[in-house]
Amino acid sequence: MRYAILGTGIVGRTVAERLLSLGHDVVIGTRDPATTLSRTEPAATGAPAAPYAEWQARHPEVELLPFADAARTGEVLVNATGGRVSVDALNAADAGHLDGKVLIDIANPLDFSQGWPPVLDPANTDSLGELIQRTFPQLRVVKTLNTMTAAVMVDPTRVAGDHNVFLSGDDEDAKKTVRELLYSFGWPEASVLDLGGIQTARGPEMLLPIWLQLMGKLGHVDFNFHIQGAQPKA
Repeated sequence: MRYAILGTGIVGRTVAERLLSLGHDVVIGTRDPATTLSRTEPAATGAPAAPYAEWQARHPEVELLPFADAARTGEVLVNATGGRVSVDALNAADAGHLDGKVLIDIANPLDFSQGWPPVLDPANTDSLGELIQRTFPQLRVVKTLNTMTAAVMVDPTRVAGDHNVFLSGDDEDAKKTVRELLYSFGWPEASVLDLGGIQTARGPEMLLPIWLQLMGKLGHVDFNFHIQGAQPKA
């Protein structure tokens, strides 16, 4: 499978490395490759991350492309952009390259304009997942993996015991594709909770404020949510 990851931050890089380890082809999309390769500043969150050019040098098999070229060549798309710019990134990808494709949305609409901690926008009556699906109806959007740090997304064994990952999306075949990917990452079948249609993405996105509070309290990011009694009744 050929995956196009939109976004060059630590989340996109972590997912790319895991996909490569599983034998997939990976391209990464950005607005302007030359600008991305020249950057030396830290991520918007202040999280430590080597400049993208250093990561690219260690992964020469991953081609860095403009959003439109990445979306055109990818069979499955992964939205790992900052949630506030996700729609702009997909607009840059060109609608003609999105038709019928599965988009795995792992981003969160975090607004850092007022400093730390960030707030969610949209929230409550809308979600980033819904906004993307509404804006790009030709995509088959599945929201998942947004409630944990990147390393846990691709290696759930970093967190001891049972814990969960959520799915939201309107297209059942698209969710099946994403389920299979989650299983390949090491998520047990019983840990994957399908919440329903894309409107249910509001709940997982609104877990981010408590996730950030827990990160500050615990002093690390290797944790996740476990829903006791999670299996729905027959």
